[in-house]
Formats: sequence, structure tokens, C-alpha cells
Amino acid sequence: MSYIVNGREFGREPAPGQCLRTFLRELGHFGVKKGCDAGDCGACTVWLDGTPVHSCITPAFRADGREVTTIEGLGRPGALHPMQRQFEDAPGFQCGFCTAGMIMTSATFTEEQKADLPRALKGNLCRCTGYRAIEDAVKGVSAVETAAPGKAVGTSVGAPAGHDVVTGHAEFTMDTRIDGMLHLKVLHSPHAHARILSIDKRAALAVPGVHRVYTWQDVPRRRFTTAIHTDHLVDPDDTYVLDDTVRFAGQRVAAVLADTVGAAEEGCRRLAVEYEVLPAVFDPEAAMTDGAPQLHGSQDPFVRDPVHNILLELHSHIGDVDAGFAAADVIHEGTYFSPRVQHAHLETHGAIAWMEDGRLNVRTSSQSPSIAKVKLEYLFALRPDQLRVFCKRVGGGFGGKQEVIAEDLVALATLDTGRPTCLEYTREEEFITASPRHPMTLTVKLGAKADGTLTAFQVRNVSNTGAYGNHGGETAYAGGAAVMIYRCPNKKYDAYSVYTNTVPSGALRGYGMTQPAFAVESAMDELARALHIDPLELRRRNIVRPGEPLVAMDDGPDDVIFTEDGLARCVDLVDDAMARTADRPPPGPEWLVGTGVASSLHETAPPTEHLSEAWVTLGDDLIYELAVGTVEFGEGTSTAHVQIAANQLGTTPSRIRLVQSDTDRTGFDTGAFASAGLFVAGNAVLRAANAVRDRVLEFAAAHTGVHVVMCTMDDDGVVCGDRRVSLAELVALARARGIRFTAARKAYGSPRSVTSNTQGFQVAVHRVTGEIRILYSVHAADAGVIINPAQVRGQVEGGVAQGLGFALTENHHVDDNGVMVNPNLRNYRIPTYADIPRTEVLLVSSADSVGPMRAKGMAECCVNPVAPALANAVHDATGVRYRALSLTPERVYGRLPAEQSVPTG
Repeated sequence: MSYIVNGREFGREPAPGQCLRTFLRELGHFGVKKGCDAGDCGACTVWLDGTPVHSCITPAFRADGREVTTIEGLGRPGALHPMQRQFEDAPGFQCGFCTAGMIMTSATFTEEQKADLPRALKGNLCRCTGYRAIEDAVKGVSAVETAAPGKAVGTSVGAPAGHDVVTGHAEFTMDTRIDGMLHLKVLHSPHAHARILSIDKRAALAVPGVHRVYTWQDVPRRRFTTAIHTDHLVDPDDTYVLDDTVRFAGQRVAAVLADTVGAAEEGCRRLAVEYEVLPAVFDPEAAMTDGAPQLHGSQDPFVRDPVHNILLELHSHIGDVDAGFAAADVIHEGTYFSPRVQHAHLETHGAIAWMEDGRLNVRTSSQSPSIAKVKLEYLFALRPDQLRVFCKRVGGGFGGKQEVIAEDLVALATLDTGRPTCLEYTREEEFITASPRHPMTLTVKLGAKADGTLTAFQVRNVSNTGAYGNHGGETAYAGGAAVMIYRCPNKKYDAYSVYTNTVPSGALRGYGMTQPAFAVESAMDELARALHIDPLELRRRNIVRPGEPLVAMDDGPDDVIFTEDGLARCVDLVDDAMARTADRPPPGPEWLVGTGVASSLHETAPPTEHLSEAWVTLGDDLIYELAVGTVEFGEGTSTAHVQIAANQLGTTPSRIRLVQSDTDRTGFDTGAFASAGLFVAGNAVLRAANAVRDRVLEFAAAHTGVHVVMCTMDDDGVVCGDRRVSLAELVALARARGIRFTAARKAYGSPRSVTSNTQGFQVAVHRVTGEIRILYSVHAADAGVIINPAQVRGQVEGGVAQGLGFALTENHHVDDNGVMVNPNLRNYRIPTYADIPRTEVLLVSSADSVGPMRAKGMAECCVNPVAPALANAVHDATGVRYRALSLTPERVYGRLPAEQSVPTG
């Protein structure tokens, strides 16, 4: 056989049955990505004789004698293909994992196809962008700007890795080859609850190429939590690397280490496991009843109430809610349900480990290599100097990679064998074992005077933490933000985080606030209608204002500074926008039209625990090296950090060299989650850049004899009065005296501030099918001073798109035995290009009190008001209140009144 890839001929033959994707990657073409291995996502798209195909479902032998083009061969160095250039200039990506496939598909489009992108892009998925930026890229719309020296903040500069992303040279976790690398595969439990009586390894070890089989008897017997937080005590140590009891269908039973993935998979199939099946419970309310099966029992010191499977209870009472309800003219009470949903980041979890100079190295797709390192040190009794953990570019996270769920097994195998080891999740494993959003059932009771003034506010939150408690307590506590948003003298919040025999829940964009926001904002809409008050006006009358206490669970002191009236301004902007578009006609007589709004507040960092350290050094090459531990996975912190440093150093982003997410080369960083990558790490970058600037200015002032206040930085020099000294001269002089222009600075997640968001929708609901069509979407956000306008807009659009997926199409369907029945992208149904409307993004002009450059993060909070705004719009259209997500057509149609469910004309 003969294969021509990017103009180069290869004589190597694929293995029997091998797909083209894995074959191309074995040849070193890592721009061909794995997102599904089922032809669903398009991340692996390549050309066969100029025609785009999904290489994961194309047998490799079909490329024999044909020309194969991958993203690496689309353009030449210094001469990008026009579509690559357009994606770089738009920019048409965030994490960039889908980008190669998007470009390979789009580069073949005719003008007719460009005019029908919903059809033309149906085979390519993006989880980050919301697709508007991709549309701009395909159509040649540019947003990237060039920053003048010292003027980077406020400019839509491109991402530092932009060129590498569009050419396929950006390295993601699995984009490497190591000689002698072994592969791990995991056997997963078929039972929701069982005790492992025995595991017979003999047949597995007899498979050619299998080296090891690891069971619970072969791993350190140390309890830990997979959740990533600086303070590990906020999560229960209720997990083992491998255990003799399984508590959900899909839990690890054993791991097989082999020369190839195929041999490891065959080894898993040949393991003979004897189980004692135990009673299981899947509903958290049932799990709290007397006599329910106990998941962890009294031997677990971290469980609040093991008899009733309660990990954690929160009870708070401010004022007197009974008196508040007695004083109310109108009382509304309703129960709302948000289901389990998955992150569906296109890069699955994975990690690679190897030994080098006696040290363990772990390359991983994590949102926090620093804390992953701490956990591995604990699990395997390693000193800090014996371990390095680092990330390359990470292909999406959204909180899903705020866990240690791959790193432990590769570390175990490499420490055991001394061989490099790789573990890469399949898409099915992502769905059945990785930690999705917590399903929550919330009962909200509101009391109000006739004029809309709230008199009582009561919430009961039952959160399904699944089989283990990673993030179970923190997400229950975070839900208080939905209570904090409204002023009321009498509040009561009760929360229960409950163990069930389901996949462990975890962190997902919005982190414990998305579900309560759906409940509270839906309840506020229902209360407004009962009071015959406009829903936006009811919010105006009750939202907290600057200077008022942010009260959720207690009225004690906190570290939140609330000085900007961003929420009220978001409400006003959306109100005006909705009024502008109120006369939009329905698609036809069979459609019912309605509008809905919702708001949210979000604290700019987690309470007290976040830490980041940044280092800035002016090198002999006159390039500033910025080292910061924050990971880049599409949230845009890398770009923002470079902009902050360039701004303060009087230079351009091109003269900042970024080193990131490597425990050997950067300081400690808690991680990129809860928007702290901008808020906390951004402040560390700001302080370190300022410190280097000041040192350069002081040195230049001493050298020229001019007072330091008369000295300013420019792109490659310092102006001291009427004299300019080049950086080259200053660096040479400093070197001669043994002086380096370098500084390290830390920042902490305290004090904090708040971000505000309001979402509005106009929707049409089909009377016959229950289909929901979005006619208009608008989102107002208070992001403080905008570091990068294009990035902020992109984060909002991506958050709205993700929120729409959660609200309309996505659900983690589980059968009566606790087994997920739709563990693939095709049946789980994240939104495609055709599903997402363009959202009008309105940014409040404000300045944060404590954020870097007076900015606020926007990646996390924008998702929170989306689902309730949509549900409120559907109610306005149909007169039917839907209190459980997702709003699939069959669910909507099933409750439409008979007189509405037939065409009227």
C-alpha cells in the first residue's frame, strides 16, 4: 500500500481494521483530533482527494493510493490557506480543539454552502464559541486588532497561540509520541452497587502485550477526593484509586496496562470478576429515607449523616420567614428540577506519565496542574521535587477537568514499571464516569406585598452528589448566590447534598448557581404574574443595590466588595433591547410567541481559597517572559494575561513570551475555574509586571540622573526627561552589575466583587410539534473594564449556547439500573450550528473595584440566567409553566392545552 499525506509518500501499512484518524496520528499528524470516534463531532476531518471526510469512521485502507490532506498540509509556512487566515483573524475559536476540523470542512465550501451554514456545518461541533465567531471566520469577518505599545488593554488582540491553532501545530495533551509508551484501559462496573468478591487476572495477563492488571489490592489504600480545590477539606476524602466496593455503574473496577490500546481492551474483556450485588438507590429524596441503602456507612468520617446518605446539610435563617409570609399579600411556591448534564468538552480526559532523571513527569488535561501535583504527591508518597505536572493546550474544560481522574492511574503504572504510560478516555467513558453537573430539585417559596416588595424568601435545595462527594458541599453552598440577588429581610435556605448510586457529580460552568438560578428566576417570573407586575419591573424593585448587604445564608462579615450598580444596568439594557424587537412577527399562524428574562449575580472568585503567582523577567533578547500557572482551555486568560503585562510594560503583546501551566516552570496557581484565571492570576500578572516596570524605571533614572517620575516606558526603551535610553543598553548595563530585571508577585482571591448578567429571549413555540424556535436573544453583562472585547463577546456567546443546550436538548438519560443509555454525542445532543441563534451582547460600561485593570471575568457567570429566561419565555408564549428541564419538544407538546395544540389557520 502507498499513502500520500500532505504531499509526502509513506510506505507504512495500517493495522487490520484501523481507522484513518489513528493511522494519521501515528504518522505524526496530530492536527487530526479525537472527539468522538463515531463520526459525530468533525474534529478529525481531513481531505481524501480534496473531499472532507471524518477520518475516525474512514478505514485507513481506503486512503491507499489517494491524496490525504490534514490541517498541517493545508497551507505552507508563511502562506496560510485563506480559511486558516480567516479563522485566525475572526478569531473563529476558543479552546481550538475543533478548529482543525472546522477549517478542513469550511475550506471546501462553495458560495452556496457559505449561504447555508446550518446545513454545511452540520457535521462539525463546537462546544466553546456559540458558532457566531465560526460564522464570521467562514465569511471572512475579522475582529482581531493590533495593539499600540502600552495600549493592549481594551484591544481585541489575537490569542498568543492563534497561529498554531489554525495550522494544527498547537499541542494538546495527547499530541506527542514517546518511545516505549504503554497504554491503560479500565474495566468499568456493570452494577450500580456491588462488592467485589474476586478478580481473576489470569486470562487477561495471557493476552499478548498485556503487562499488568491493577485492582484495588494493587494501589495505595489512601482516601482522597478527586475534586480540585486549594483547601482539600471542603470536599470529603471518600474515594480510592480503585476500591473493593463499586457505587455506580461505570466505576473503575480494574486497569489493564499493555503495549497497545487494543491489547489493553482485550485484557479488560477477559477479566473474570465476581460481584455481590447490593441494593441501590438513585433518587436523593429516597436516599434520605429510613432504611435506604447506605453508600458509605458509618466508617466514613466525612459523611454528615451516613444512615440517610447525607454528605452535607446547610441551614440558614435570616429574619423570620414565617412572619414574612404572614405579611405577604401574594405567596408563590413551586418546585423546579435541573437534570444531570455533561460538559462535553471535545478533548476527552487524558494523561501521560514517564520517568526522567529519576522524576515522575505527568502531562495532563487538567484545569489545575498545581493541585493535581499535590494530590499525586499525597497518593504516592512523593516529595515535591520528585514530581512535575504540566499541561499543554487543553481542549475545553468548563469545570470537567477540575478533577484528578486520569493522572492517578498513569502515575501508578509508570512508578510501577518505569515505562511511559498513557490513558485517554473514550467519549463513552466521559459520559459514564466523568463528573457531570449536579441534578438539583429546588422548592422556592416567595412572599410579596401588592407593590412587589419581597417579604419572605425560602429555598430548599436537594442536590444529587452521586456516588462520591467531590464538589458536593461547595456547589450546595454556592447556590446561595441565587438568594443573594434580591433584597429581602426574611430568608431561609436549606440544602442537602445527598449520595446516590449514580455517576459522581462535579463542577460545571456556573458551579452550583445555574440550577438555583433556574428555580429562583422562574419563581420570580411566576410571582410577577401573580402580582400583575412586569417581570423586569419586579426585579428592579427588589434587586440588591450598591451599599446594601449581599445576604444569602447569613448576615456576617464577608470579603465581597459591592460598589457597581451593574445588575440594574443589565436589566435596563435588556429591557430596552426587548422593547426594540417587540414587533418581531411569529413564523406563522401555528406558532405561539412570548418573551422572557432572567438575571444573576456571581462572585468573581471562590471564597478565600484562590492563589496565583506570576513571574515576569526581561531577557537578554529584550523579550519579557511571563510565567503563570494558569491553564488555557478556551477561557482566554492567556490572551488577557499577555495584554495586562504588555500594557503595564509599555510594549506590545508580540514582545511577551508566555510560559504557563507547568509546575517546574511556573509558580503555584490554584487553577483556572470560577473565572479566577482572570481575577486572581490576572492580578498576580499585573503586580509582577508593575514590579519589573518599576525596577527598569528606577535603574534608568539612576543611570540618567533624572528623577524616576520623569521616566516612562515605551516599546523598547525608557524615556527619561528629554533623553531616551534603549532597553538593550539598560539590560547590558544591568548585566554588567549583576542585576536582573525580574519579579515574582502573588495574588489571592480576596477581596472579591460581583459580576452581573441579564438574559432576554423572544421565542416561538409550535402548537403542533412543541418545537421551540428562538426569534431573538440578548444578553447584558457587567464585565468591568473590558480587557479584550472580542474575547468577552465570545465568552458570552459560548455561555448562552451552552445554556441553551442544557435547557433544550441535553439530558443524561439513566435507566432503572443506573446505567446511562445515551453515552455518545449523537444521542446526548449538544447544540449544532443550526440550533444556536445569534445573541446580541450588550456590555455595561463599568470599572471593577478589585479586579486586574478593574476588569471582571465573564467565562463562568454568563450561563446562569439562560435556562430560566428561556423557560419564562415559553410560559409567556404558551401559558404553561415548565418547571423541569430540558424543554424537549415532546415534553412541551405533552402539556400544551388541547385548544392550543392544533393550528388556528
